[in-house]
Amino acid sequence: MAFQILLNVFLGFMWMFLTGSYEPVAFLKGYLFGLLIIFTFRRFFDSRFYLLRVVAVINLLFLFIKELILANIGVLKVLLRPQLDMRPGIFAYPTVLKKDWEITVLSNLITLTPGTLVVDVSPDNKILYIHAIDIEDAEETIDSIRNSFEKAILEVSR
Repeated sequence: MAFQILLNVFLGFMWMFLTGSYEPVAFLKGYLFGLLIIFTFRRFFDSRFYLLRVVAVINLLFLFIKELILANIGVLKVLLRPQLDMRPGIFAYPTVLKKDWEITVLSNLITLTPGTLVVDVSPDNKILYIHAIDIEDAEETIDSIRNSFEKAILEVSR
């Protein structure tokens, strides 16, 4: 991915130098032209087209913002009830993520979402222990995390 980005920037500068125009618009034209060239020759690169990964990162960011807002509303509902009938609990979340940075990102996303906290990670990095402030069904919560955060992280990394 880094090679593709550097190649694209290089092609943008080459376009500027070949056209003799040293304005930002000329670089942008060259960058877009380089993007088209890299997309055309994407099968010759080891990794997938880097713009797809950039889109996946943006999708992950928007997913986090959406989940953050929904979790804040959920915690607010729990706190504003006349009786606090919370069901806090800790559950084990088996993950398919393998790289350390993937597990760290997942743990941080879960912890930054209000009402949840990653308490521990197993020594083999395959199970996250998560505390939830109000857990109705652990399997439903596991499926929710798997189909949102973990799926988005997999799109970014693979």
